[in-house]
Amino acid sequence: MAKKAVASLQTGSKRLTKAIKMVKSPKTGAYTFVESIMSPDKVNDWLKK
Repeated sequence: MAKKAVASLQTGSKRLTKAIKMVKSPKTGAYTFVESIMSPDKVNDWLKK
């Protein structure tokens, strides 16, 4: 299962969120971190992928 962390960022008039997801590689079994900066309403959809 992926572990998740979310931090809110504010730049000017836009409100952005940085989401970090820990994903297990099916090939090696090692965990990697995937980061993305997006609007807050898209975070849950991104984490479910």
